[in-house]
Amino acid sequence: MLFNYTIGIKEEYEKSKTNYREAVRAVILKDDNILLVHTNKGDFKFPGGGMNKEESQEQTLIREVKEETGYIVGDVKEKIGVFIERSLDRYRKDFVFEMISTYYLCELTDGIADQELDEYEIELGFKPIWINLNEAIRVNEEIIKNDRLEKNKWIYRETEALKAVSENYDSLIKGK
Repeated sequence: MLFNYTIGIKEEYEKSKTNYREAVRAVILKDDNILLVHTNKGDFKFPGGGMNKEESQEQTLIREVKEETGYIVGDVKEKIGVFIERSLDRYRKDFVFEMISTYYLCELTDGIADQELDEYEIELGFKPIWINLNEAIRVNEEIIKNDRLEKNKWIYRETEALKAVSENYDSLIKGK
């Protein structure tokens, strides 16, 4: 595994007072580019999302990549990282919300379909894009630095994960 980060609340909370959400994110590389989702706030994120009750991580990745990008995952390869975010739960007083995002290296088939976006994804203008990894990092970092811009909550997590992928790019390409 290339990275294992935790951001937000560091103190341990009683397990009964933590609301967990598990998500998976796809790292899809081709030539010198990476497949990301671009939003109307200008940032880039990995395709992926939350798991449904009866889904495996692999099933979630296949579904989420297809919904958000239209691309079809053919092979879920190795787990390359985990990112844990902890914050006060917005909906339950005295609870902590913990989002666990697991990143997997994936390969696509030649197939492509229409995006199947949720309402909030439509509002955020989700568009799949093949982009140079370092360019995506640069753009996200510029957005983070600009205090006047409204930011998607995931930009910090995704930028750190992009940096980890960049630092390990050569070994990831060899592992394909």
